[in-house]
Amino acid sequence: MTKETMALIELIEKGPDSDLVREMLAFAAERMMEAEVEARTGAAHGAREPDRLAQRNGYRERAWETRAGRIELEIPRLRKGSYLPTFLDPRRTAEKALTAVIQEAYVQGISTRSVDNLVKAMGGSGVSKSEVSRLVEEIDERVNAFLARPIEGEWPYVWIDATYIKAREAGRIVSTATIIAVGVNTDGRREVLGVATGPSEAEAFWKGFLRMLADRGLRGVKLVIADDHKGLRAAASKVFHATQQRCKVHWMRNALAHASAKQRPPVAAMLKTIFAQETATEAHAQWKAVADTLRARAPRLAELMDGAREDVLAYTAFPREHWAQIASTNPLERLNGEIKRRSDVVGIFPNDRAVVRLVGALMLEQNDEWAVSRRYMSLESLAPVSDDPLIRLPGVTA
Repeated sequence: MTKETMALIELIEKGPDSDLVREMLAFAAERMMEAEVEARTGAAHGAREPDRLAQRNGYRERAWETRAGRIELEIPRLRKGSYLPTFLDPRRTAEKALTAVIQEAYVQGISTRSVDNLVKAMGGSGVSKSEVSRLVEEIDERVNAFLARPIEGEWPYVWIDATYIKAREAGRIVSTATIIAVGVNTDGRREVLGVATGPSEAEAFWKGFLRMLADRGLRGVKLVIADDHKGLRAAASKVFHATQQRCKVHWMRNALAHASAKQRPPVAAMLKTIFAQETATEAHAQWKAVADTLRARAPRLAELMDGAREDVLAYTAFPREHWAQIASTNPLERLNGEIKRRSDVVGIFPNDRAVVRLVGALMLEQNDEWAVSRRYMSLESLAPVSDDPLIRLPGVTA
């Protein structure tokens, strides 16, 4: 998108709130999306080109909040890859949030030298508390609205993971757990459901977090995928009556710690054979066979396996098509990587609110990207884990 086009949009957005302005902006947005998708696919809409790079796949509705009011967009979808219009500027919120957190640390006099240097590099050596307050208020309004939005429909799978971030608390530097919850609904769509900070081992914290999600409308949860956090299993059972899947990747690391360095390669190979089975019955039988084989050489590991089988193999009770996604928290690795990359820039956060501000902004943007991407799971494969007796068929594509 050219600077001239961006300037036109900004000029229109600054105009009076009228139907005419919104119509002009909607028209410009439609033309820009068509031009961008044509460049992405290598062909005009409806044209048959031998060199076409990608196929269209209908449209997805998305509300666009502008200074001229709300505009309902129909964003083109692609069969391969995802498309998000450049004028939506998906990274703007996170960058503002990062700036707000850095400046907040700076004006409170608790920033590290790296933060001082960043503020100066951004030209913020003269930043005032009022400027920071304004920026913080702007970001918090959007992030809080996103994190408090109603959750509609059924969500059979929920992934929960914790990332540890350093923050100030009562004059001390503490490592606080930042919890992210991501779900897949019966339409096969992924969404970020919630973000919170707190002690990851306390049952009271987990119960409060899950109840908050339930109060916002989260229902139909069949499986919660997470690491072995103390208190989470009990909370998930009480709030959602859901099964908990212990992340197989984290469990494998813990299991190998009970084997000597020389034993680890062959033990790892044996454990992997469990997860290569095609049915639940075969996976449970292989688990028992591996544990019995290791009982003489690594008794502590065998004992660990005896107590963990049901938790680690919980995913095998669900559709085979979903096993790769629901056996571990790996689907959240990219999100955690983004959080660590941004939090490392800050170093030490001034408070928990600043942590939620930055992480919430990142999750808001990720949610926007998922909204215009392909389904994470197919409708047909999700039918067995839905409480809805209605059979939903995919819409007819253009």
